[in-house]
Amino acid sequence: MTQSLEDYLEMVSFLADEGEVRVTDIASRLDVSKPSVLTALKTLEERGLLEHERYRSVMLTKKGAVMAAEIRDRHDFLTLFLRNVVGVSSETAEKDACKMEHLLSPETMQKLKALVKRMENQVPQV
Repeated sequence: MTQSLEDYLEMVSFLADEGEVRVTDIASRLDVSKPSVLTALKTLEERGLLEHERYRSVMLTKKGAVMAAEIRDRHDFLTLFLRNVVGVSSETAEKDACKMEHLLSPETMQKLKALVKRMENQVPQV
């Protein structure tokens, strides 16, 4: 799946946390046109990741919710890693995590998580 489609899926998930997901909200948050959103939604729907009827709200399927959760997990982990381990600002961590979440291999993500776990185990508990 492309980075762009992952961004759309992730945004649908974020907006679903807040309530109804509308095309205009997706377009506004991602700063893209409504036709671009509709094209992406059609592709995601064809892949069985969401459901959308014209002029209605967008809903993730079970498969889409699982995939969106995985994307969000990578994003959240990388944001925390960059902020707390690397020491960059929250704003930079957020922006860089958004780029990295799509590019890193599952192996690299697993190794980064294992590294953080080892670091946590080395810190004395107070």
